[in-house]
Amino acid sequence: MLTANLVRRFWLTTCIKVALVLLSVGLSAPYTQADDLALPPQAQLAASRAEPLGSLRLPSGPFQNGVLPTKLVEGAIDIRAYRIPLEAGSTLQLMSDLRDQLLVAGLKVDFECEAEACGGFDFRYGLDVLPEPDMHVNLGDFRYLSARSGAGHHLALLVSRADQIGFVQVTRVVGQGGSGPVQPPLVTDKPDLQPVAKPDDLTAAPAAPELVAGLEAGLSAALDDLVFEPGASSLSGGAYGSLSQLAAWLSEDPRRQVVVVGHTDASGGLEANLRLSRLRAESVRQALIRAPGILPEQVAAEGVGPLYPRATNLTEEGRRQNRRVEVIVTSTDLLMR
Repeated sequence: MLTANLVRRFWLTTCIKVALVLLSVGLSAPYTQADDLALPPQAQLAASRAEPLGSLRLPSGPFQNGVLPTKLVEGAIDIRAYRIPLEAGSTLQLMSDLRDQLLVAGLKVDFECEAEACGGFDFRYGLDVLPEPDMHVNLGDFRYLSARSGAGHHLALLVSRADQIGFVQVTRVVGQGGSGPVQPPLVTDKPDLQPVAKPDDLTAAPAAPELVAGLEAGLSAALDDLVFEPGASSLSGGAYGSLSQLAAWLSEDPRRQVVVVGHTDASGGLEANLRLSRLRAESVRQALIRAPGILPEQVAAEGVGPLYPRATNLTEEGRRQNRRVEVIVTSTDLLMR
């Protein structure tokens, strides 16, 4: 029979999981659609083309042996090209931020490639690209991604750059089985063009006893050594002991499952912070599932924005404490031992 202490722990974990489900269904619902793709605030719309009903062939693989494999998609078509001033950053950074948003929104990436691996010249000229100079494609530095969500919803990204200017083309096709209008990308409150850093080594440190004890007791553990700049979703470079310890614990048993929960301070709007917290949680999830021995299904990601502060938002130190990522065990068998 469960002790009273274990009952309390199980009840606490159940309440947390229910709260996360309610948040994802209620508050976060408007931000799980492909329509919510966010671009940096410096982004300027350079050109666009729309068709109420049309057909496109989206690449489904690289150009090789004289052939570019494609997939025919049909529906309402919206193609938009954006120019973004880049004092720093790269096409990888641009694409990584956009890809993270698609993953958080629940889209499935069908195909992704980089310049030479795509097939270079032949691949680029197999694409439907808005004309120069509004959409420029540097044959030595471009990236392509296609994704889909739901019945008949398709999205393709083409990212390139020339000197200090980035170019992004967003192609959306909403099939007749889809619903809702085709919307342009949103603009974020702050740009997130930081390098997408991978922790140096997630297998270097054994799991800390206090971290394991807290997780297996059904309590949340804050990963306080993670570093995010205000308004940014990518982890800063460096080694993170908490991630190494968590990765070691997860890799020991494939039945262990956790949810990574992103938190923000209260600066800015609620909707933007909810989105940012999900992106941060997904960044941590991606870092964990890249580690040896960890299955993708072992780690989920959620974001609750500023809704659960652990300090005041009236001081800089309090806001710093509130910008955090926590982890909670969701493996019921571990909590009921």
